[in-house]
Amino acid sequence: MSELDPKVAYLVDRATRDDDSDEDALIASLEDDSELDAFREQRLQQLHSEFDKARRLRANEHGTYTEIKDEKALMDITTSTKLCVVHFFKPDFNRCRIMDSHLESLAPSHYEARILKINVDNCPFLVTKLGIQVLPCVLSFIDGIGVDRIIGFEGLGRSPDSFTTRELENRLILAEVFARNKVTDEDERQRLQKSKMAQKEDEDDDDWD
Repeated sequence: MSELDPKVAYLVDRATRDDDSDEDALIASLEDDSELDAFREQRLQQLHSEFDKARRLRANEHGTYTEIKDEKALMDITTSTKLCVVHFFKPDFNRCRIMDSHLESLAPSHYEARILKINVDNCPFLVTKLGIQVLPCVLSFIDGIGVDRIIGFEGLGRSPDSFTTRELENRLILAEVFARNKVTDEDERQRLQKSKMAQKEDEDDDDWD
């Protein structure tokens, strides 16, 4: 993915996280920058381009964590969308709920990708075709082609049962379905607080067939 100027990336991420952000004010902050005029103009062009891109993507449900109920609809989305992350889940699996909380936290910032989930009971053909046997299972797609698979919590965090949103974000950046790091310490704090408020349940067996 092409690299944005760091200041432009900061302003775009700030604006797309906050629906009340004033685009004109953010652009003015670049216009008041002390950098050379030529470099400032390049930044302004990038900023306008990224804002336009964000608007187009958000109009097509990017920036949300959406459950798809039909496997044909899911196949249509993954084959017609540049970047997709799909969580195959069962609602009564505790580990799937944990994965949900992380993906729900990531979705608003990472509007560059569609972030979806589907109950495995609603997609028997895909479960068989993709060989899904352990849940949660998170697949990343670029132009309809699978590029990464997270089985359970494998490869996430320092322990088998615990990982942070930033660690999941890093994995999806490596898969090239996310553009750059956007998770903040405040994001992580809010997610943990929300998780603690949820009712604690016993760990489910994550093997599924």
